[in-house]
Amino acid sequence: MPHLIGPDFIGIQVADLDAARAFYTEVVGLTAAPFAPPGAVVFQTAPVPFAVRLPVEGFDPSKALGHGIALWFGCDDADALHQHLIAQGVTIAFAPKDGPFGRYFAFQDPFGYTLTAHTVQ
Repeated sequence: MPHLIGPDFIGIQVADLDAARAFYTEVVGLTAAPFAPPGAVVFQTAPVPFAVRLPVEGFDPSKALGHGIALWFGCDDADALHQHLIAQGVTIAFAPKDGPFGRYFAFQDPFGYTLTAHTVQ
């Protein structure tokens, strides 16, 4: 039977691509890939590529973006990243705590998406 294998690419829609590129590179520390399709920024994340893209039809940025979807990113040190993001004025959804995948916390990007960062062993 045909079946899904697993996430292979994750992209979120944003109304301001330049602001998204700046946030995810300058504040969060991701590196933009050298190539991306028009209207998108792809980041060098592993094992699954992550991108921001301009909206497709029916996009309403005033709604709760990503509600009900958990986006987890591995990081080298959740506590240090948490402190860095606080210093950058980023909204923290909840402070670091221990969980099933190690130390983790959640923050909001400027577009309303909540992302969780956890320390990867």
